[in-house]
Amino acid sequence: MVEPLLVGDLDLDAPLPHLPSSPRHAGTRLLARLHTRPMGEVDLRWDGAGLAPDELAARAWPQVADRVREHLRSEGASVPDRLPVQGLAPDHAPGCLEVRSAPGQPSITVVVATRDRTASLERTLASLERLRYQRFDVVVVDSAPSSAETRLALQARSSPFALRYVHTSRPGLALAHNTALDHVTGDVVAFTDDDVEVDPWWLSAVAETFADQDVTCVTGLILAAELETAAQVWVEQAGGFARGFEERRFSLTRPSPDPLFPFTAGRFGSGANMSFRTGWLRDRAGFDRATGAGTPARGGDDLTAFCRVVLDGGVLAYQPAAIVRHWHRRDYAGLRRQSFGYGIGLGAYLTSTAWRQPSLVAQMARRAVPATAHLLAHDSPKNQGKRSDFPTELTWRERAGLALGPPAYLLSRWRYRSTTPWGAPP
Repeated sequence: MVEPLLVGDLDLDAPLPHLPSSPRHAGTRLLARLHTRPMGEVDLRWDGAGLAPDELAARAWPQVADRVREHLRSEGASVPDRLPVQGLAPDHAPGCLEVRSAPGQPSITVVVATRDRTASLERTLASLERLRYQRFDVVVVDSAPSSAETRLALQARSSPFALRYVHTSRPGLALAHNTALDHVTGDVVAFTDDDVEVDPWWLSAVAETFADQDVTCVTGLILAAELETAAQVWVEQAGGFARGFEERRFSLTRPSPDPLFPFTAGRFGSGANMSFRTGWLRDRAGFDRATGAGTPARGGDDLTAFCRVVLDGGVLAYQPAAIVRHWHRRDYAGLRRQSFGYGIGLGAYLTSTAWRQPSLVAQMARRAVPATAHLLAHDSPKNQGKRSDFPTELTWRERAGLALGPPAYLLSRWRYRSTTPWGAPP
């Protein structure tokens, strides 16, 4: 039986709270943070009336101790052997926070594509209002909407940041993102979705990572905003969108133990939390517009761009301190459609990559055996998180979608045909 969990944050540098139990939830999943940075997720089950601060400290500490100690050593701070109930208040200003106020931070344009989800978009925009970063503006792209609801809602909205509304008459997520590029003013363009809430420090972490001039693209941590239904828990079992709590760099010059590198682009991140140097993206005419939600390809726009960053000799940085929370689909029917669509998008991404650079086909073929193991083996990184209650139907729907990805991409290319596979929207 799948049991719901409460989702929240646990600030380790503040006094620990008393966690009351909830009769509707089996326990809680907390993002443990120190100096605003993620140290890991803490899974706790309720004990009687809840968890007192001392019990919370005793049960949370083993799950995050190693990463906390590593972080404190990097700050030159004393390293405790336990988590005190009064928290790990710093005895001096943490250097990891001071770097975020350094001069020369880039201007950033946030792009949110949406389609007929005004209420969800409003929630995303409300979270953008809580950002601690100063130099940013927002572009909302209304992609082939069925009504004027979103446009009217934004016209009536008062925001503390510059907000621009852009309309496109043709569906397609990559097409919407490419349309937004004409309106981007920032040195960096950060993409997120209309079903997320961004962390107040999201853009601060993105900007900090782009201080490395070698970095072309930054992806970040995507966590569940709620785990109330079985469908939402199954999304997490299938891997979710999180890619861990260690900062990583991906490039052709950095050896990778992954035998499928760089084609397992899903390990780099996800489109709900991705940022690029604006010039790099414009020089390549944006995303492959035959990919993405709203097209026959269903997805793959983000993966195609990630892989291209690496194949073009760039550096893709995964920054777990750049956090957004994603509202997973609550219903099983929606999850079934999503699993099938993810499979199609994966196949479309691989087809797009081979289409753009045919010389890669031989490399892909040599990886067929490990790719099959990655897809089918129960203990592969793709499947190892699935528990006995995970519906096998979802796994097979994704695999069926993968097989349909190549023809779906070709159909999408025909519908969005242009002179180049990375062309700007018509």
